[in-house]
Amino acid sequence: MRKWAVLASAALGLAGLAALLAWREPRLPPDAERTIARIRAGPVTGVVNGESGYAQSDDARIWYESLPPVGAEKGVILLNIALGANSLYWPPAFLRALTAVGYRVIRYDQRGTGASSWMTGWSREYAYSLIDMANDAIAVLDELRIDRAHLIGLSLGGFVAQEVAIGHPERVRSLTLMSTSADPTDTALPGPRTWPLIQSAIAALPLLRYRFLGGETNLVKELLAGLIAQGGDEPIDVEEWTKIVLYDLRERNGLNLRALRQHQVAVAVTRSRYPLLGTITAPTLVIHGTADAFLPIEHGHRLAAAIPPAYGLWLEGAGHPFPYPDMPEVMAAILSHLDGC
Repeated sequence: MRKWAVLASAALGLAGLAALLAWREPRLPPDAERTIARIRAGPVTGVVNGESGYAQSDDARIWYESLPPVGAEKGVILLNIALGANSLYWPPAFLRALTAVGYRVIRYDQRGTGASSWMTGWSREYAYSLIDMANDAIAVLDELRIDRAHLIGLSLGGFVAQEVAIGHPERVRSLTLMSTSADPTDTALPGPRTWPLIQSAIAALPLLRYRFLGGETNLVKELLAGLIAQGGDEPIDVEEWTKIVLYDLRERNGLNLRALRQHQVAVAVTRSRYPLLGTITAPTLVIHGTADAFLPIEHGHRLAAAIPPAYGLWLEGAGHPFPYPDMPEVMAAILSHLDGC
């Protein structure tokens, strides 16, 4: 087994070297260079437009933004984003689709990311758990004096949303769980599909050149090229995404690589949720792609089966990245679910 691992690592290394040597800049949208240069030349505005502030959760300060609804308010949605990411990277079109139909949307930076505490004193021996991260979400609701909210969780954010529903059921009006699991380490379910992940890593290696080169322009290009590589039917708004990346770099110091490790350990030190999912009474929609190589579709199926009031939306050919290729179908399902709760 060790011999095969060494050979696989060597093959991946050679393939990566070949990809970097043969690297050509991905085809970005027309006028992307000009748009990036224009926005870089001035102050970045329009990224945070709602009421923003901080909630205190034990030793962590959690940044949040509350986006008002268009028209009469139907309810409140709390968004829980994926591992290592901060809340600025929820697609703006996704946020608008929710506020446009009457929902107040709250996004927050999970501990270790964005404008929230970066947990500089963290160690594995005294690591925080997903339950601590769920308490951060509750602290945001408390700060905004919100009794109940619809929770939407993506990947790791789905882990956190489940913990909120288990530990604080009275605060949850509904759950929408996307590309997630109740226990990613469950040996009864398939683990990450190695070869598709290797293929994805090789395909993504050229994008890493942008990060190695560094600088604002290259980091904007890295994100744009990644969005293009994901596919999807909706056009990419270069100006919107450029502002998000530049604001994150200038105001928040960008990606915190240590948060990736901290969040992974939070998953590892938290017990499986499967024995507790039967206590969840909130109406639940589980969304999962059939081509998810990181958390295979079986995780979505078992999650939906373990929560009594849950049902699933299975996206043919969709992988782990968000937004999904067919977002109109996904948005229609989410809005129908929310409106029915």
